[in-house]
Amino acid sequence: MNNFITKAIIPIAGLGTRFLPLSKVLPKELLPLVDKPAIQYIIEEVRASGIKEIIFVTRPKGKEVVEYFKKSPKLEKILKERNKNNFLEEVKQLTEISETTVFSSVVQKQPLGDGHAILQARKFITQEPVAVLFPDDIIDSKTPCILQLMQIFKTCQKPVVALMKMPREQLSRYGVVGVEKIANRVYKIKKIIEKPSLEQAPSDLVIIGRYIHTPEVFDYLKKAKPSEKHEIITAEVWNQMLKDGKTIYGYEFEGERLDCGDKMSWLKSNFYFSLKHPKFGSELRDYLRETL
Repeated sequence: MNNFITKAIIPIAGLGTRFLPLSKVLPKELLPLVDKPAIQYIIEEVRASGIKEIIFVTRPKGKEVVEYFKKSPKLEKILKERNKNNFLEEVKQLTEISETTVFSSVVQKQPLGDGHAILQARKFITQEPVAVLFPDDIIDSKTPCILQLMQIFKTCQKPVVALMKMPREQLSRYGVVGVEKIANRVYKIKKIIEKPSLEQAPSDLVIIGRYIHTPEVFDYLKKAKPSEKHEIITAEVWNQMLKDGKTIYGYEFEGERLDCGDKMSWLKSNFYFSLKHPKFGSELRDYLRETL
């Protein structure tokens, strides 16, 4: 197995039902967080981690995200002719991403679970580990979250899952792990319970949408039996691996996790990034003081 992580899978095939009616015409990944779409934060995290090859798993006809990152020579020419240099600089920053990143895409024809989505990208992956990032979770941290997991992987050479502590009253919304602590922030996962009751929850640590998958995970995904809802669920595959004696590590990442999976969470995340923004933050804070 190649031990270097050079590729990232980003599943964006969801229907975005929690963002209807907006998501009828605009993928939720392109909804803005301040002055750039949510997906750009994910791309920047990947690139800051040293990964330059990205595989999008899209829904049918879902080309909007790929198009967003393509170079726009006509637009750049118009902005230059009109002396719109400030806007031109912002477009050029996006162009720099597109010119130094290899983007590929594969279609998930039907929404058959997160594990099924990841499996669609297998044709782009050889016998190598790969990063997986779900754009519902945006992580604000000094060291990119996926890079933190990559650093753990260098030592353990096993699948690594991002974890964070969650208030007990919220555990029923997440996949909760039973663990054995083996180092600071590092755990060996023993079991995973999806959306447990408070009595069932084995800890206060939940899984967040950042993983390092090894080729073995893809082997399990390929032979996984669909659930009653005809879906292949990653957590169920991990549980099967654990039952078979395989090792999966969890890492309690450092940083602030911003949930962008529904309208209220997205609005809160907008406030967070808006108030921290170097250009807009100060004026927005003054505005809030005046209006609240």
